[in-house]
Amino acid sequence: MSKSPPPVGIIDIGSNSVRFVAFAGSQRVPSTLFNEKVAAGLGRELATTGRLPEKAMEQAVAALARFRLLAKEVKLKTLHVVATAAVRDAENGEDFLKAARKAGIDPQVISGEEEARLSALGVISAIPGARGVVADLGGGSLELTPVVDGKPGQGISLPLGVLRLGSDASAKAIAAMLRKNLPPAILSAGAERTLYLVGGSFRAFVQLDQQEAAFPLRIVHGHSVDQVRARELRQLVRGMTPEEIKRRYGLSATRSQTLGAASAVLEALFKVLEPARAVASAYGLREGLLYDHLSPDIQSEDPLLAATLEAGEKLGRFGDHGAELDRWIAPLFPDDDKAARRLRLAACLLADVAWEAHPDFRALWAVDMGVHGNWVGINAEGRTVIGRTLWSAFGGDGPFDGRLADLVEQRVLEHAGQWGAAIRLAQRLSGGTEKLLERTSVRLEEGEVVLSLTRKDRAIYSDVTARRHRQLAALMGYSARVEES
Repeated sequence: MSKSPPPVGIIDIGSNSVRFVAFAGSQRVPSTLFNEKVAAGLGRELATTGRLPEKAMEQAVAALARFRLLAKEVKLKTLHVVATAAVRDAENGEDFLKAARKAGIDPQVISGEEEARLSALGVISAIPGARGVVADLGGGSLELTPVVDGKPGQGISLPLGVLRLGSDASAKAIAAMLRKNLPPAILSAGAERTLYLVGGSFRAFVQLDQQEAAFPLRIVHGHSVDQVRARELRQLVRGMTPEEIKRRYGLSATRSQTLGAASAVLEALFKVLEPARAVASAYGLREGLLYDHLSPDIQSEDPLLAATLEAGEKLGRFGDHGAELDRWIAPLFPDDDKAARRLRLAACLLADVAWEAHPDFRALWAVDMGVHGNWVGINAEGRTVIGRTLWSAFGGDGPFDGRLADLVEQRVLEHAGQWGAAIRLAQRLSGGTEKLLERTSVRLEEGEVVLSLTRKDRAIYSDVTARRHRQLAALMGYSARVEES
């Protein structure tokens, strides 16, 4: 896995806002060191005047001056500054660029096609093996890019941003424009596959769905919406004012005002591309820009495992030994498929993250980390499986969170509980260290969970260890046996 480099930063000058993000930690899945946006609204008059408003430019340039000073104090290794549709398309875009340069910032104005490519790379970074169409909805434009097996195709940028469309946007008119302009590669990539949603307005739409449905896990990334549900939410939005949406669902005033346009665009995309579902991505252009600068070896890392490894290394007592934990318990679960083995390894990488918490609350702390951690490459069901595993691994008292449990089949939750019990046995046996695990082993044999150790190490098998051995065996429907060599 990759080492942590010095922090890097991105200033994204968009049609809605100017945002500065500093990233640190793992190169593959960087953590946010600092994140601030200024809702300057550079593109709010683009559809009517073709220009950037003077007041918006002043506000944006002031934000850039602040961000330049912050970037210096944070000691960034690199600062990328990109400007998108509003600056790209405005008659007075060059005036804004001159003012930005006077403030010490020299933005790179990227083309619509490049914006589409970077947004697609962001999705690929978060969802390896993505297959379908990436839709990045901003204030000034909509970028659509086909993706197949983790690689972006030729994208397109259309003037269908939420600020240009307005709250009374027509899904029918948008669909007609899409049919007229989309190339065959994008039209064919959408059918029966996935539409990946990028951008603040789409994320607000997903948040609306989660709140309206009382979804138990309010994490946007990985949340899916089908065509029927999208249409229902579109009708809901059309029946409310932005003020009512803001008051009822707690969305920002800006996002409440753009939900009408976002829901119209999504309805049109469902009509034209006919995807099986739409899935929200937390990653977009900024993360795609970082991903684009990584070596192929780092790009190929699994984002979930890279992030859980980093967390385990930072929070574990003796550094991370999650891979050894997974190797140790693996013989007990020979029927786990590739997807299950991946989640099992992620849980093992997090198996020591709560040791500093109060003993009575370690299980809750661990579950919170597993379920609400800053992970990508995973959906709500996967988060729940990791949380259920850690609940058992840290000796959770009583039943697992019922609302989360409803997201996953009972048999899967029970299997995750067995993973957790196996981890708990391994941690107690070894004292949370790696060497003792390397000298012992566990396996299934004719209705028994057999723990093998040397006579030299026999003393590590205490009464407490034996109890956990028996508990694990009982959960799996077996008896427990110790074997010495």
